[in-house]
This record gives sequence, structure tokens and C-alpha cells, in this order.
Amino acid sequence: MNPWRLSAFLLLSAVGTACHNQGSRPDYPATEHALNLKRVVLYRNGVGYFERQGEVANHELRIKVRKDQINDLLKSLTVVDRNSGSVLSVSMPLDPKSWANAALATLSPGQGSLAQVLDALRGSQVTLGTTRGMLSGRIVMVERIDDEPDPIPMRNHGHVAPQPLGRDHRITLMEGKQLQVVRLSKVRDIELEDGDLAMQFHRSLNATAGEGMFQQVEVTIRLSGDSPHDLIVSYVVAAPMWKPTYRVVLPKDGKGEALLQAWAVVDNTSGEDWRDVHLALTAGAPIAFRYDLHTPRNVHRDDLTARVNRRRARVAVGESVYEEPEDADDESGAAEEKSRAKKGKLGRKRRSRYRPKPSRRGPRGDKAAPAPPASMGAYGGMPSKLADAFGSSGRPAAVSFDSLKKSTAAQAHAAQASGLTRFELATPVTVPDGSSTMVAVVNQAVKGEETFLFKPGGAGRGYESNPYRVVRFKNDTPFALEPGPISIYSGGSFVGEGISQAIGAGSSATIPFAVEPGIMVSQQTNYIPERVRLLKIVRGVIHVERFSRKKTKWTVKAQTKDDGFTVLVRHPKAGPRYELQDKPAKLEEVPGAYLLPVVVPKGKRTAHIEIIEQTPRRTTLSIWDGRATKVLITLLAHTELTAKNRKQLEPIVQLRQAIGKIDTKITGYKRQQRELDGRASQTRDNLRAMEKDKSLSAAKLRRDLQKRLDDFTKEGDRLGREIVKLRSERLQKKIALEDKLRNISLSSPDKKKK
Repeated sequence: MNPWRLSAFLLLSAVGTACHNQGSRPDYPATEHALNLKRVVLYRNGVGYFERQGEVANHELRIKVRKDQINDLLKSLTVVDRNSGSVLSVSMPLDPKSWANAALATLSPGQGSLAQVLDALRGSQVTLGTTRGMLSGRIVMVERIDDEPDPIPMRNHGHVAPQPLGRDHRITLMEGKQLQVVRLSKVRDIELEDGDLAMQFHRSLNATAGEGMFQQVEVTIRLSGDSPHDLIVSYVVAAPMWKPTYRVVLPKDGKGEALLQAWAVVDNTSGEDWRDVHLALTAGAPIAFRYDLHTPRNVHRDDLTARVNRRRARVAVGESVYEEPEDADDESGAAEEKSRAKKGKLGRKRRSRYRPKPSRRGPRGDKAAPAPPASMGAYGGMPSKLADAFGSSGRPAAVSFDSLKKSTAAQAHAAQASGLTRFELATPVTVPDGSSTMVAVVNQAVKGEETFLFKPGGAGRGYESNPYRVVRFKNDTPFALEPGPISIYSGGSFVGEGISQAIGAGSSATIPFAVEPGIMVSQQTNYIPERVRLLKIVRGVIHVERFSRKKTKWTVKAQTKDDGFTVLVRHPKAGPRYELQDKPAKLEEVPGAYLLPVVVPKGKRTAHIEIIEQTPRRTTLSIWDGRATKVLITLLAHTELTAKNRKQLEPIVQLRQAIGKIDTKITGYKRQQRELDGRASQTRDNLRAMEKDKSLSAAKLRRDLQKRLDDFTKEGDRLGREIVKLRSERLQKKIALEDKLRNISLSSPDKKKK
């Protein structure tokens, strides 16, 4: 191969030519061989299953695979020989970049410089064309220099021109025993003497110009025997996800039979035409990922050579009686080892000087386009009957249930595979390369109705109190319907559109498609007093259930509509521990909310519904707990107790109340005792302080203090007797209460029913 001359001009020309030719680049298919494509299964996770059939005359099947598809093919390749043959091996060439020169790593888009490329080519033989002539040799190093004058000044008409100072690089070449140094700014062209290295550069530049993913890798499959082989080859490679779109024709009377149609948009970017293939579309979320099987991976292993080489015998110095043993050789060895480590560190640092930095740029993902808002159709504000009549007056409606059903030929049947639903098209289809095709997959009558749905916050800005017009239908088809846009038709025309989540077979869907400004919905919420329910009383231990309750009232009011209608109110659940006290009729539960039907009768324009959400908290109290009296009184006021239970509970409550009153009196008497003791102690201290004063006034004051002390003592004695009396009374009532508790065991009537 002729040497390759690298220069700035040629490099820019090559890149410009590659960019210019990129638009006219021929397409390469994902795989290329003689086997015919028979079956394609597309998924919604970015992959497709391809199945080919054909006959191979010899013992080798050669497949050309696009480079960007090789890993997916290796993961999933299956080969079945219907003539009882078997596959011996699968082989392919290595990726050149896995073993190519390190200089190629610097040619990534947006990275690398000429100095970095030359430094990565250390040891390569090059010829440099400079302003001083031609220099040949092996690249030793490329060093960066800052503000260093040129050792060879430039002359201008016999005068030495001043040398500009700045940043540059110095290249050192070795030819034989001679080292030559030249500045990179003086280099005009570079010639690579290694033809293989030049070829690798060409391949890397092709990849940079966008050709890399279209390069093909040849995979060879060796088969046993030389007789013809009837093969079925299948594999999974990247493919655009198929996109669903739906159409629903509303029932004529607002409820009854609706028409559901589903179409799938299929994109063929495989690089080859799909001619008369059996196409299948899979709904669901199978897991698929990328995994590199083509690039060799080396495992790092510890190098123990140095540890073995460091083993050496230490020289023993002869000793005499009068001398100490020396370890000088050990010290010199340590110094030598330290010097080697220092040099190695400097060498590593210098070699990594121009190592390319990893790019921090991540792939730019396209932002998903926002879903189109639900629009108001031509008959969006009209009742269904009026729209139907308008569409049929004078001439038959062009877009109706019967006309659409007859005009669509959907011949797909359902298949199940590991929980995934698959649309199997009955007739082969043809999808040219680089084109999109819509295929009909569902054309079936389903049960449906047109009604109204209100979500908290309303139907958007300016419609905070208005509900949506919605179509509700049951997916009576055997297919799972993937998320996608739904166009709604009524009265022979388009009336709105919506978007759905995934709808399983046999599931119901509610699709908003327009706003109904003629209906208003309001909400009123308040918290009501806590409710306590008795669970049981066993041996003086009370088990109760407390309820925190939230009451919500939804009111629906129509401005002119009085023919009777229903509004579904999507009421968010108060919390994970809340539950409805009484469930309304025809209530539906959805994740995180209830669908409450508010029925406005015919001839009326207003209706409301009330719900109470409550959260139970179970509490266990001893009969001697201070809170027990309040709980028992609340239980007596509750109507769920039977007459027998109430008769058993009333004396217990009375005794507990009496004991509570005694406890309150005892607590008050003890508090008075403490106050009297404090005042008596202070009076005694005053008397002791006045003992040395013999005056008449002091004597009178001592008499008053002594009298007060006697009164304190008498009052304290009286309080002590009262406390003893109350304790005795309390003990009697406690014994009576314990006797009654020993013979009683109450349970809630609701508890018994459960």
C-alpha cells in the first residue's frame, strides 16, 4: 500500500467530501444473504424479530451484518436445519478498533489534535516535511513548550527577525543514533511509512464521517455435511417501535354498540424491502437491552514478575572480633529501588501527557412531543341524537358505523406468548425500505356509551368547574390495546380526540374527547366528629376502634340540559388508610381514586352525592386508664349496642364515674395537704427565729403564730381523715367494679357478624 500523506489541507478535504457524499450514501440492510425474509415481529421496546428461510448448497452460510447490529444478532441468532443437520460454529472477524493503534482513539468526533495523534504514534516511522527540509525517523516524543524562543532564528533580508513567543510543541525523531528536534509549527506535511497504520486511519475517518455504523461484518456459520441445507435463521435486532392509532364511532343513542378500530403504523428502516412477509405486532413490555459480544475484553491480571525478581541473596560481610556488622548494601539497594520508582513515575507522567480526555457529552435524546389537547368537534356541544339527525338529514352520513366497518379489512387474530398479546396479520404485507405503512388490526363492535367525567381541577384553564365529554367502552377484543391517540366520531363527523393508556383484553376504558361547558361541578369538604366503636371488653380491658372521618359533597348542576344524564366524578382517595363508610351504588374504583356516579334525573338539573371516608385506629385501654371514662360514655351514647349490652355496661360506667370522682377529691385533698404542710413549716421557722426576742411585742406575735400553727395542724388532720375515708369508699367501689368486670365480656354486634 502506498504511504499515506497526512496534511491539514487533505484532512479537511477528506472530511468535507465525506460529509458531502453522506446524503447519497447507499443503504445497507441489517443482514445480507441469500435467505428470503419470511416473518417479521415488531415490538414496542425498540427491537424486531426477523425470520428467514432458504436453502444453502454447501456447508457454510455467510451473513453480512451491519456493524451496529452485530451484537444484537449474536445475542439472539438461531439456526435450524430442517434436513437434520447441525451448526458447528459461528465465526466473524474482530473489530479493528479493538486492536488498532492507540492513535485511532484520538480521532473521536470533537476530540484530538495533531500533537496528540503524533504523540500516540510513538515508535512509528514518519517523514516530516518542514520549513528546513525533510526529516525522517521514528517518533520519540512530542513535548509542549511555552514561551520558548526558536533556537534557529528566521532571517529577513539579512536581518534577524524577532521570534514570537507562545505555545508550541516540540517533536523529537530518532534516525539511527541521531536525535532530531523540530517544532510542530514548522511542520508542513507528515508521511506515514506504515501502510497498515494508514489503512486504519482511513477506516477511523470513515467512522467519524458517519460511515461506521453502515460497515458490514461477515458472519460465517459452519454446518455439518456437504449436502444442501434447508435452513430457518432467526435473530433479533434494533427496529423502530410500531405505533398504534384508534378510531371510535359513538353509539347512536348515547349507549349501546360502538365501533372500535385500531391501526398500526409500521416503519421499515432495515435497509431492505419487506416483500410479502408475515407481520406480527406484539403488545406488552418485554425486556431488551444492548450487550457487546463483538469487542474482545481483556481481564486485568496482577504482574508478579517484580516480586520474584526482587528476590536476591544479601552479601554477608566477614566479621572480626572488634568490628560491628554493616548493612550498607541494603541501604544502597533501597536507594536504587527508590530512584527507579521515581523515574518510572516521571515516565508514566510524561507518556500520559497527551492522553485524550473522555468526552463528557452524552447522547441528546429527542424530546417527546406533547400529546395534542382534546378538541371540540363539530357536534361536541350537541346531544348525540341531534348530531345523528343532522348527519342523516338530506343524505346518508359519509362517516358512520356501517360505512367505516365495511371500508376496513382487519384480519388479525390474537396469539399469546409468555403473557404478551400479539397481533398476527392473516395476509402477507409488503413494506418498502425507508417507508411507513398503516395496517388495520381491529375492526369490531364493542359495548360503549357517551357520558361525562369530572376530574378535580376541571377540564383545563377556564374550565375549572366543567366536566369532560367521554366515551366509555369495553375492550371486547382478544387484544391488549397499547397507548395511543383515539379519534372520536359521531353523527357522521369528527367530534374530538383523546389518548388512552394500555387497555387489557376485557377491560374498560374512559376516554375524554371534549369539554362540556353546560355542566358545572362543585365540591364541599369538612371533617366531622370522631366516631368510636366498641370491639370488646374482656376482664377490664377495653378494645375500641376510633374513626377520623372526612365528609365530601359533590354537586352537579346543568344550565339547560334536563333530559337526564350522569356525571362520573373522579374523587381522589383521602389516604391509604381511609375507606368508605357506605359505598354508593355503582361505585367504581380506579388506582388512587373512586368514580362516583352523580345521576341527574330526567326533568331536573341538579343532583348531589355525599361520601364519608374514615380511617380506623384501634385502641386498647385499661378500665383504670384516665381516658376510659370518656370512651365508655361515648360507647353508651352509640346506637350499635344491644339493650342487653347496654344494661351490662351502664353500672360499670356509673361505678367508674364514681371512682373517678373519688380520685378527683383525693387529688384535691392531697394538694391542700401539701399547701398546709408548706405554710406550717414556714410558721415553725418564724417561731424559732423569734425565740431570743423577749419583748412584749415579740411575745404577742409568737402567740399568734402558735395559734396559726395549731389551726394548720387541725386542718391537716381533718384532710387526712377525709382521704382515709375516701380511700376506703374507693376500695369498696373498686371491688364492686372488679366483680362486675369479672362476669362481663362484651363484643360489638358487627364483630360477631364477621
